[in-house]
Amino acid sequence: MTAAIGPPAPIAATEAGSPTRRIRSGLRTHGTVRVPPSKSLTNRALNLSLLVEGETEIIRPLESEDARAMVEALERLGYAVEKVAGGLLIRPERSVVERAEIDCGASGTMLRFLTASLATRSGTWTLDGTDRLRERPLAPLIASLRELGAKIESLGAEGFAPIRIHGGTLKGGKTSLDAGISSQFLSALLMASVRAEQRVSVHVTELTSAPYVEVTLRAMAEFGYLVRRQEGTFTIEPQKRAGRRFAVEADYSSACYFGAAAALTGGRVTLVGLRPDSGQGDARFFSVLESMGACCAWIGGDLEVTGPEKLTAVAESFSDMPDQVPTLAALAPFAEGTTEITDVGHLRLKESDRLRVVASQLGRAGVGDVLETSASIVVPGAWARASPPSQAVTIDTADDHRIAMSFALLGLRRPGVSIAEPGVVAKSYPNFWDDFRAVCETEV
Repeated sequence: MTAAIGPPAPIAATEAGSPTRRIRSGLRTHGTVRVPPSKSLTNRALNLSLLVEGETEIIRPLESEDARAMVEALERLGYAVEKVAGGLLIRPERSVVERAEIDCGASGTMLRFLTASLATRSGTWTLDGTDRLRERPLAPLIASLRELGAKIESLGAEGFAPIRIHGGTLKGGKTSLDAGISSQFLSALLMASVRAEQRVSVHVTELTSAPYVEVTLRAMAEFGYLVRRQEGTFTIEPQKRAGRRFAVEADYSSACYFGAAAALTGGRVTLVGLRPDSGQGDARFFSVLESMGACCAWIGGDLEVTGPEKLTAVAESFSDMPDQVPTLAALAPFAEGTTEITDVGHLRLKESDRLRVVASQLGRAGVGDVLETSASIVVPGAWARASPPSQAVTIDTADDHRIAMSFALLGLRRPGVSIAEPGVVAKSYPNFWDDFRAVCETEV
């Protein structure tokens, strides 16, 4: 929903005829970005609208491919979704839908949330998506839901989409959940449990990306749902709540790209709309930028990032903010020392195998000696003191929005970089290229 700024940057064509976007290097990032709404919170608000009774109004939701797919699912389930000033109004229609086939596209969040939520809703529901979505695991979530009474069939490989849900079967009780692959399993289960027939107790044995669970709990609280937590066990009583007005806060995940751009180019960017008290895990990325030498300061309610003369490498666990692994990896070749990013094995199960793709594309760009392990990546500061190569290189995004946005950063200082399939950013940040051009590719 950010306003477009200026004309689109030039689009070229690869040898195969697919579109690419050339990145303009050598400029210093400067300007202001109004940060778009949070993808994570938009997804949670749309999912919670399935669980409340009556109308839900979502203020400033993100307009993206993932959100559009979820809206289409709501409509197939018998909801009317109306655009109103500043947001969406979602209300149940009087007609009863008892069966639907829902295309989740490439959205793992949508697949996992609906797997749990539709177990509470009478009817027969089939969920499917892209080939890559069919490779993203569901087994731990399905196992816990079945333990709570839900009837779910795998229509292909066990524990993967496509699946068929016989809804209205989530009874309740106790279950254990391994969320070491994805915190979305726990978020999905917590939200759906408010409409179980009986109390639900979830004991979590493993958990990654824990801040996303905090985001879920905050969203549930705003809708009026209470979750009791004691050590690793979450307890939810069945609760009926009326619809609410829910305002979506700005997205730290999107803001990180521009903070990183300022740090990389020695520039300055002002990020408008972020909450200093946000529970979003990616807010910690700005502390990482400070460790690398950048200055991050709240000025008049906005976050201002100023880049240093030189970057310093860091060694960090990114278990709690895996989406920013490609972002840090794009800075790493220009940082003095060796950057180590650890505890991120779950990145192999995202929209792409992000560890493999990041390592391979850094190599394609000319960064030698990148070490990829099962759960980490180590990147030398190859260009901290030496000039990067300048021959033309096209980055293969592997149809992954975060690879496209992160490697655009690399091109700010490594000449000759083009991004293949730049439109993939529409999954989470449709106006990324407009904002990128305005603050990263415009001469000051």
